[in-house]
Amino acid sequence: MTKTAARSLDDLARAGILPAVTPELQAVAGKFAVSVTPALMNLINPDDPNDPIAAQFVPRAEELAVHPDEITDPIGDHAFSPVKGIVHRYPDRVLMKLLHACPAYCRFCFRSEQLGGPGGTLAGEDLENALRYIEQHPEIWEVILTGGDPLMLPDRHLAKIAVRLNAIPHVKILRVHTRIPLTNPSRITDDLIASLRGRLPVYVLLHCNHARELSHETRAACARLVDAGMPMLSQSVLLRGVNDTPAALEELMRALVESRVKPYYLHHADLARGTSHFHVPVKEGQALMRTLRGRVSGLCQPQYVLDIPGGHGKAPLGPAYAERDGKEWQVEDYKGTTHTYKDRS
Repeated sequence: MTKTAARSLDDLARAGILPAVTPELQAVAGKFAVSVTPALMNLINPDDPNDPIAAQFVPRAEELAVHPDEITDPIGDHAFSPVKGIVHRYPDRVLMKLLHACPAYCRFCFRSEQLGGPGGTLAGEDLENALRYIEQHPEIWEVILTGGDPLMLPDRHLAKIAVRLNAIPHVKILRVHTRIPLTNPSRITDDLIASLRGRLPVYVLLHCNHARELSHETRAACARLVDAGMPMLSQSVLLRGVNDTPAALEELMRALVESRVKPYYLHHADLARGTSHFHVPVKEGQALMRTLRGRVSGLCQPQYVLDIPGGHGKAPLGPAYAERDGKEWQVEDYKGTTHTYKDRS
């Protein structure tokens, strides 16, 4: 069992996960934060150059290639941030970005250039301004805690924020976006769960991209959350070399459902800088979703979405199964056979 996190290229090399520290990799580490937790390092097969866990967390020289369409803020966080720590893109919900750090840094992250550096935790006057903004906007029905990873914060700090949000009458839902059950499953304790409890229903969204991330320890952490009354859903990113095959997606979605985590979104990868080697064309993503529909239960079906660059929100990309033909519809079943359906109107 690996005991310590790898927070540098040298740490990864000493752990046997990185074959060599090259000048190219040093340049990557100078641009984007590096951190891999013990839980993740224990899942990596160092003898597999195509290991899907390593692909997500271990720096590659390909990250130095920046295409013209790749941008620093691909989903438009900054354009929709009325006060520090708040992103108000949709009328009824806001993101509350509590910190700029994660236990492990995904190489494809759309906030990669905001994380791991200065900026720290949303606290003091900035936190008060963020909470005041939520209080002053009665249309806000849901608050989403994000970051970075909000569950890195101490229980006491999380509890103070949860108490304040629970006291705002128009807020009805608290959502938490996290990788912690995967990156540090022992962090999911009774005290952490208690810090989030209150009037508000709490939904936990787990970011998971490969079935192997759902270790025994991670499944146990998910069970603690679900047994505490916190429903779990998943967010995955479609990534070249990680989950871009029918078999990999099927295994991932089944493993999530078996862990009592409902697949929610399969994201088309964002246009973050240095991520072109991860990108899968939309047509290929649609074909994968079509294949998935015929292979697994409806419980295992995520919605394939694109976060439109510039902050215009998410749009479903899933393939169409019905087309109007005059007064009739041509509807395709999961086997690819087309049937005629006569609508009543």
